[in-house]
Amino acid sequence: MSEETAQGSAQGSAEEATEELGAPSLRAAIEALLLLADEPMATITLAQATRRPVEEVEPVVRELAAEYTEQLRGFDLREVAGGWRFYTRAECSPLIERWVLDGQQARLTQASLETLAVIAYQQPVSRGRVSAVRGVNVDGVIKTLLTRGLIEEAGTDDESQAILYRTTGYFLERLGISSLAELPPLAEHLPDLGDLEEVLDSVGG
Repeated sequence: MSEETAQGSAQGSAEEATEELGAPSLRAAIEALLLLADEPMATITLAQATRRPVEEVEPVVRELAAEYTEQLRGFDLREVAGGWRFYTRAECSPLIERWVLDGQQARLTQASLETLAVIAYQQPVSRGRVSAVRGVNVDGVIKTLLTRGLIEEAGTDDESQAILYRTTGYFLERLGISSLAELPPLAEHLPDLGDLEEVLDSVGG
């Protein structure tokens, strides 16, 4: 086999492996899955999702965790409750607390309004479902809405065990309505929620 043939074969194998994985690399695949996780993901779950053996996945996860710590990233990857999940780094707590407290006086952002609307119309709903509807990660927004008392936990999903969220009485109070039945009939338009902004904008006031 010539050198060019060998290189072509190796390149073809790499492309096939990437296509099967559905991501540029195993590291990228694991990061993407963990970013969407509502709950800690077990190594075997990551292995099943990436179609790779546990023996190959586990060292990569541990390498990522060590790398984030070594580089002093704003987040770290922790092994908790039999799985892995991203958390804000403890050393960043003063910053996060200040940002959350300052945000109490600020109006809700467009991202917060859209996330709140998805929860209002589809509650009880998991964080993963909200992310799927909006097409972006909503972890930070969910925390903001929880802190401001507009949403609350509503148990867990029977199948996935993901935490479910619903709106609160305070949410109804800020909108000036007595029940969710009084919300505008926009559920069929999700995730196109532009018209709802006028209704929810007062929540941040």
